[in-house]
Amino acid sequence: MTVTFNHTIIASKDKSASAAFYRELFELPEAPSWGPFANVQLDEGVLLQFAEPPVDIQMQHYAFLVDDEMFLRCLAFVEGRGITYWADPQLKREGETNTEHGGRGFYFFDPAGHAIEIITRPYL
Repeated sequence: MTVTFNHTIIASKDKSASAAFYRELFELPEAPSWGPFANVQLDEGVLLQFAEPPVDIQMQHYAFLVDDEMFLRCLAFVEGRGITYWADPQLKREGETNTEHGGRGFYFFDPAGHAIEIITRPYL
């Protein structure tokens, strides 16, 4: 059996708003949700399951690999919402994208405060 990534739970202050943000960012349709989760389904059946834990949310980092066309649409989405973004994880190159690893990338924070990275080429 091969190993594939299936799902992760992402802590959120508002699970419905977070799920809607990611659906809009990646231009995805609504996915069935159940129990304490608001779900977003990515390719290969991968689920992002947003939940509202009864604890303080600690920032996590999530990186998404997209094609060049989706990269431009994600960047336009972020810019259109007035979300600050950076070319680097140290947050020093504000309003720029990078060309690391033979592709393009940028970083920003989602509505729950998680660090999001959008890249067009994998690191390995």
